[in-house]
Amino acid sequence: MGLSKTQLFTPVQNRIAALAKAIGHPARIAILQYLIGHNGCVCGEIVDALPLSQSTISQHLKALKEAGLIQGNISGVRTCYCINEDVWKEAKVMLQSVFIDLENCC
Repeated sequence: MGLSKTQLFTPVQNRIAALAKAIGHPARIAILQYLIGHNGCVCGEIVDALPLSQSTISQHLKALKEAGLIQGNISGVRTCYCINEDVWKEAKVMLQSVFIDLENCC
């Protein structure tokens, strides 16, 4: 969908779409699962844990961070990533609302 068409939808619809897009790749799901499983900031360990190059993981981290699902804090020359709990809760509610709405379908 082109950027000019997003104005035809509600802010909530656009936000749900942005969150869904951010988690719409298996590598991003794996990154989120890794961060959830490690309860805290993780730096270079993500690269060691996944079968992807550092540059590919960086691209996926950027997409997750832009959606707000993760946050990164610079610590010296490293960036530590962790789940942004506020946005995580928002995403859970928003995505659940879509599935709840579908329960009333035909």
